[in-house]
Amino acid sequence: MKDSSENRRRLKWKCRRGMLELDELLQGFLEKKYDVLSENDKQIFEEILETSDQDLYEYFMKHTPPMDGRHQHVIEAIRTTVTD
Repeated sequence: MKDSSENRRRLKWKCRRGMLELDELLQGFLEKKYDVLSENDKQIFEEILETSDQDLYEYFMKHTPPMDGRHQHVIEAIRTTVTD
């Protein structure tokens, strides 16, 4: 998957959520860490962006684990980006 500027704009738009906390987490991750992800993890990140705000909030706050276990390591990477 080639990361075109159009794809980057699309991802940035999808990172804009209804909760400021989610905006900061997702946009910060996109800016700081997305480029170094493997192609597989980039795909997982895009899948995560399809998740509802409420579910994302629950995952990031560690209230519930992600429904898809493949998402866990990327969710953790997103959570820790804020502290990096």
